Amino acid sequence: MKKIIRVTTMPGSINSLLKGQLGFMSQHYNILAVSSNEGGRLKSIGEEEGIPTYAVEMTRKITPIRDLAATYSLYKLFKKEKPFIVHTHTPKAGIAGMLAAKLAKVPHRLHTVAGLPLLESKGLKRKLLDIVEKCTYNCSTIVLPNSFGLKQIIIDLKFTNQSKLKVIGNGSSNGINVEHFNPETISESQKEKLRLKFGIQPNDFVFIFVGRIVGDKGINELIKAFNSLNKEYSTIKLLLLGHKESHLDPISKKSLKVLKENKNIIELGFQTDIRPYLSISNVLTFPSYREGFPNAVLQACAMQVPCIASNINGCNEIIKNEINGIIIPPKDTKSLKNAMAFCLNNPLKVKEMSLLSRNTITDLYSQDIVWKELLSLYKTLEE
Repeated sequence: MKKIIRVTTMPGSINSLLKGQLGFMSQHYNILAVSSNEGGRLKSIGEEEGIPTYAVEMTRKITPIRDLAATYSLYKLFKKEKPFIVHTHTPKAGIAGMLAAKLAKVPHRLHTVAGLPLLESKGLKRKLLDIVEKCTYNCSTIVLPNSFGLKQIIIDLKFTNQSKLKVIGNGSSNGINVEHFNPETISESQKEKLRLKFGIQPNDFVFIFVGRIVGDKGINELIKAFNSLNKEYSTIKLLLLGHKESHLDPISKKSLKVLKENKNIIELGFQTDIRPYLSISNVLTFPSYREGFPNAVLQACAMQVPCIASNINGCNEIIKNEINGIIIPPKDTKSLKNAMAFCLNNPLKVKEMSLLSRNTITDLYSQDIVWKELLSLYKTLEE
């Protein structure tokens, strides 16, 4: 079988953003997963997928010397392994992997774009990130934005030729395992235990956020909107699932103060299985500033949880306003609060949206669709 090397900056991306996909592809190709060995997790993640792994240290920050060392390590690996495809994910793995693959004369160099962090950057940092992004695309033979909106942004920014760009299926990097993310997988007794654990009463309305607890996910706006709404409605809760990244994009001091003081905001940290928490929630609140194709929104919809989401690429491709959720302007606390209040005051509409949410995912974003389409692309490159 031909060899494909898949590269991510951090091993967690294999386990979360691409879960199951590399194992599926290993039925058709020799797959080697390359990533940092953060926390010694790379080997165990490879064992879960049933594929070999190789560690190359990379960072998510701008670290020129370490980045050059990573690029050289990847170059040596590619020269030795001679893959016919190198496929990268995440910005740092993208620039290091695509440059190394081009230098090593790998014939097919694919890079998946699952979001553009540079969109929230300014000044010299933005200029530098623009250059890096263009370089990544220049070294690639195919660029795979994971949403149609993201594809258009790349075209508008003139980062690469339109002919290089392709969206897999209807969008998403990995699709959704609709059997796993199914409301029927969580029993009533499980739900009841969680409600008791967190003091959620039968008449409480539960909002939930799933993702990194950082500024550009709209967390400051969410905390402010909820805190204000909570003064008017006492029977509401907000579950926050995800880890803080204080070293990269910290939330404001005001938000941290509210988190300490408001007992109706329940911080749960990172959770490997978010389904039980979605199952006790009424609405996902996802006021992100930028996305590629948000897994949290896909997962919530699959669990029949409607979403309040920002009017940005990815989110507005999954959520249709007042059909399976509500679309709001990004960075707009007032609109977010109003949408949350609308959900509180219109339970029948929320129920209607929840019933339509899952159909959207099963029809358009099932994992089978995404995996088979990507496999088909790989097959065409063999010719």
